[in-house]
Amino acid sequence: MIEKEIRTWKKVLESDLSYIAFELKESIETPALILLEGQLGAGKTTFAKTFIDNKDEETMSPTYSILYEVGDVLHADLYRIKDKEEIIQLELSLYLEDKKFFLAEWGKKFFHTLNREIPEDFHIYNLEISVNDGDTLEDKSRNFTLFELKEY
Repeated sequence: MIEKEIRTWKKVLESDLSYIAFELKESIETPALILLEGQLGAGKTTFAKTFIDNKDEETMSPTYSILYEVGDVLHADLYRIKDKEEIIQLELSLYLEDKKFFLAEWGKKFFHTLNREIPEDFHIYNLEISVNDGDTLEDKSRNFTLFELKEY
């Protein structure tokens, strides 16, 4: 895979996430698969909730259900997926019809499989979230780096 850095946000606090989500949406082409990567507790699900910004319905973490749909967004948490066959069995193309965004936590290791399973018109991005040093995980700021990904 080829990565091209598009944008970096440094020292982001949770209160800044709506601004980052807005800028990210302005920086990418849609429809888009956005892989969310970072250590446990880095804020992938928190960012996804802010990105979706659904005022009518509580945004749930798909950690136990794997897939969660809200409007024009499909949110997936692939943490518990062990191999590419499980990705294929999800039949993602059925969920992605009329979707503008597909957020996939822990999806980078399945890049090649996801690339084959999503519609051809989707652009693929990776948003890496890293935690800065601080006293506690909750008090730390994060760095966000957005990459465009392409097959070789």
